[in-house]
Parts: sequence; C-alpha cells; structure tokens
Amino acid sequence: MKRVSILGATGSIGTSTLDLIERDGDGFQIVAVTANCDVERLAALAIRTRAELAVVADETCLSALRDALQGTGIEAGGGSEAVLDAARRDCDWTMSAIVGCAGLRPTLAAIERGGTVVIANKEPLVSAGEVILAAARQSGATLLPADSEHNAIFQCFDAQRPGTVRRIILTASGGPFRQWTAERMRDVTPEQAVAHPNWSMGAKISVDSATLMNKGLELIEAARLFPVPGERIEIVVHPQSVIHSMVEYVDGSILAQLGPSDMRVPIAHTLAWPERMATPMQPLDFVGIGRFDFEEPDPQRFPALRLARQALEAGGARPAILNAANEIAVAAFLERRIGFLEIAAIVADTLDCHDPPAPDDVDAVLAIDGEARRIAAARVKDCVA
Repeated sequence: MKRVSILGATGSIGTSTLDLIERDGDGFQIVAVTANCDVERLAALAIRTRAELAVVADETCLSALRDALQGTGIEAGGGSEAVLDAARRDCDWTMSAIVGCAGLRPTLAAIERGGTVVIANKEPLVSAGEVILAAARQSGATLLPADSEHNAIFQCFDAQRPGTVRRIILTASGGPFRQWTAERMRDVTPEQAVAHPNWSMGAKISVDSATLMNKGLELIEAARLFPVPGERIEIVVHPQSVIHSMVEYVDGSILAQLGPSDMRVPIAHTLAWPERMATPMQPLDFVGIGRFDFEEPDPQRFPALRLARQALEAGGARPAILNAANEIAVAAFLERRIGFLEIAAIVADTLDCHDPPAPDDVDAVLAIDGEARRIAAARVKDCVA
C-alpha cells in the first residue's frame, strides 16, 4: 500500500488525484490532505478517504474544520506551519498542487523529507528552480512532473542517454484566441478567457493559457527538469491537444506521448510510476480526431512567450519576477481592473523595474517575489487610474 499526501486537495488537480486513488480501492493510504479554507470539501474528502490529517492554510478556518471532523479520529491543523507539518509527514508519494507561491515552502518541505514528490504547481520550478533541484539532490527525493506536457516529455525522454536528444518540442493548444487579431483581443472578457477549448482548469491557469504565458512558464520548467539547453526547447501550437509533447533524437526519430485532454492521465502515470495503472479514460478515436494540425506561435500577438524565453535566458531572479508579476496582472484582469492585453505589458514593465541578484535560498526567492508583486500592483493602479 502506497502512503500518499495531497497538498491542495480541493483544487482541480487534487480532485483528479483523489478520483484515481478512490477508484483503485485498497492500493493507497491517505496520510495528509490540505486546502486553503474550503472546510466542507476538505472534511468530506478526509472522512471519505480515512485520512490521518487534514489541514487548512487559513488558520481562521481551523475551528470549523475541527467541528466538521469531531468524532472521526482525523487530526486537524491550521495555518502555514501546519501545512508544512503535513508536507513533512512520513509518506511515499506527495502531490504538490498548492497554487501560487503559497506552495513553495510546502513543496520544499516535502522534497527535503524525501520520497516521491509530484510537482503540479509551476512556482517551485519557475521561481525557485535551483533551490528546489538542490534540495532534491541533497535529500534524494524523486521529482515527477504532473503537467501533461512535462509528463509527456518524461515518458519520452531517455534519461540514461540525454546526449542523444536533439530537441524537446512543447505543444500548446493555442488557447481560445489562437486566431484572433490583437485588436480584437483588446476587448476580451474574463468569461471568454477562462473558456478553454480543450481543458477544464482553474481561472488563473485558463487565463495563462489564453495569453500563452502558461506555455512560457512550461518552457522554463522544462529547462529545469530536463538536461537540454533552453534554445533547444521549442514550442509548437497543436490545437487538438492530443499530442502532449515530443522529444526528437539525433537520428531524426521523434517520440510523442498522446492521450485524452484529461489531467487524470499524467497524474495516473505519476501515481503508479514506474508501473502503470488503469484510468477511466476511453481509448483515443483516431478516426474521429481525423487530423493533427501544427502552427508556429505568434510572439507579436502573444508577447508572454517572448518575455518567458528572455527570462529563461537571463536566469537569476528573472523567472521569479516574471511569475510574480503575471500572477498580479492575471488577478487584476479577472477582477476587471485591467484589460487582457495589459497582462503582458505589466509583466514587461515589472521586469524592467526590478533586477535583484539571483536568489540562493527560499527566503531570497520570496523577497524577490514580494517586491515584484508590489511593483506590478502599482502598475495595475496606474492602469486603473
């Protein structure tokens, strides 16, 4: 029986993970589950899965969680330190799916504990890649990617012979505005931006997919995870979202991972790795799909891609600044305080205004993140004014 913890259990990734675990029956034991403050859902899933520990990051919700778990024998905790304690609990496998930089310290705590840590949130590798990878090397933890693209690369990449890899090809759906002009995108609404054509995701990541910032962040992640220079990691638009990414070898062979547009597929791969487990996915209907299309992304209409590649090439603090400014700008867009095209503009302005030394620990990363957020928030106020 594999002992597992899920950090961010009530989000879309956590829900998909629990769906797979509960379908398996007796193959897994839930150690710890966390959420921000969704007491009702957290308590229900903790009771249903007989978890040992349930934690809310918002300490003001702890009393309600204790009431909901009274008499169950499930331990309750609240606050940021309690989330770290949950991440440090002895287990074999941890899903790290806490959104934003709030997930950075818990991810690091799980990695420092050791075992297998599955990374589903972008911030650890984008903002603190060197810190995260150094911690994994020291503890011997195994890092597995849950993103469909990085999981696809992982399945195709020959880790024993990385020198035989010519390039990595990240695929992108292109989002809902793939064929829109820049002028038309000026009037994009939050409702339009979160309506992804292929995937069911949270609002923030859906907006990132619409600006293609999500693919820019994935570019940085791929450069952290796989020993291939950034200039040999390419992005191609594939509207069908069936080919999740590809690896090309020096002999001209290309290996691609294909699957349904459902996060349970890559999550199942990480849950069972190095084995395989069944999922409820139906087989791909190639006749029904009919064709695979590919396009080159347009960096003029989608400048987020250019900003991300520049941040990767510059290194140091630049990826952390990019990520933090984007979070602030996307939140402002979802609150209707700025327009869609202003998201990338605010990120670019923040990168221009903030250039600290490279971080060497998590405190330095969070300091860079905090200052970038302050600068981006001031830029948002300028737009509103």
